[in-house]
Amino acid sequence: MVIGLRDEHEEEYRRLHAGEGVRDLLVQANIRNFTIYLARLPDGNLYEFARYDYVGDDYDADMARLAADPRNIAWLDLCDPMQVPLPGSDGWMVMEEVFHND
Repeated sequence: MVIGLRDEHEEEYRRLHAGEGVRDLLVQANIRNFTIYLARLPDGNLYEFARYDYVGDDYDADMARLAADPRNIAWLDLCDPMQVPLPGSDGWMVMEEVFHND
């Protein structure tokens, strides 16, 4: 997944993600190995790239429970304004996997 990050929020975003945040909620939603990378690309903008493994058996139900959790809603209320969706997207843009090697 990819999304932009507003320059003025970089430090606060890093600080928020250095803490516990909603890590326990992600585990309850069967999300493992959630990793966010941050890079400044040649266009001068900051971008976040993220990936995770889903280990459950009902993705839609797990994501619905996560989306409805009040703590997750509050977390997104903090983080979403710091981000800049790419054109054509209203949040994290899901990228197509074209190569994977175990």
